[in-house]
Amino acid sequence: MTTTSQTTPAQRPFSLVLYLLIVFALSWPFQIAYALWGETPTASYLLSSLSMVMVTVGTFIAGRWVFRDGFKNMGWNWGKPKHYLAVFALALFIFAVPIFIENAFGLHTLPAGISASLILTSFITRFLLTLIPGFGEEFGWRAYLLPHLAQCYSVRKALLIHAFIWWAWHIPALVKIGLQVEGSDANPWLSIALTLLVSLIPAMMNATLFAYVWTASQSLAVASVYHSAYDEVRDALEKTIGFGPLVSLWEMAATLIFGALLLWKADWSALLTQKTTSSLSLGEKSKEPS
Repeated sequence: MTTTSQTTPAQRPFSLVLYLLIVFALSWPFQIAYALWGETPTASYLLSSLSMVMVTVGTFIAGRWVFRDGFKNMGWNWGKPKHYLAVFALALFIFAVPIFIENAFGLHTLPAGISASLILTSFITRFLLTLIPGFGEEFGWRAYLLPHLAQCYSVRKALLIHAFIWWAWHIPALVKIGLQVEGSDANPWLSIALTLLVSLIPAMMNATLFAYVWTASQSLAVASVYHSAYDEVRDALEKTIGFGPLVSLWEMAATLIFGALLLWKADWSALLTQKTTSSLSLGEKSKEPS
């Protein structure tokens, strides 16, 4: 697949297949290593973070030396305070609200010795450590890949393709989750297949939600903060308070519903504007004398 936009002699048409080959070749080895050997917290963090960072490395190689289309209009601004408040509130809604409901109705009991300061310290530490890896994914999947797809397809089709790719990129981690499901020892292949199948649509809608955060804020900083907040509100609460039976169902339902509503009803005009700007920029450059 190549774009139809005009390019300068120095530029090359964007190829989705080539882009994915570069990014997956650089990032998947670390994610596969995470799935195989990420048994300790340190190994798990390092390997998963490296896989996320390598998305940026692969994207940089593609944009700088392969397609040579650069990195303008990717959201190089800090965004607005309301954007940060919104993404933190969203992460808390997805993970903290179901825990509150579980404890209010006796579905899950808080472990002894857990304080608010312990939870906050755990979150802040994890959040700061995940900011750079979070940026790694947002730089590649949302800020670079999604606008390129929007130059070739309708906005919603571009969103769905990008969302499927995001889900597929997580397959090694999903295989690991499938093997950890209760009863997987009896039939691991069935457990893996069910995990992949059940995760597909919610993961794609979650990717749409991530895409909307970047598109609405037009800020890589805001998108990276949301990515880190999403991961580390979840992990900090899971490692301190623990999750009861409602949390995973709530997370899946919330991200699926929000993502589907955004895909169907949201204003994606900012992405369309960026698509037009990118096309005009390419067209204008092609008219310049060499």
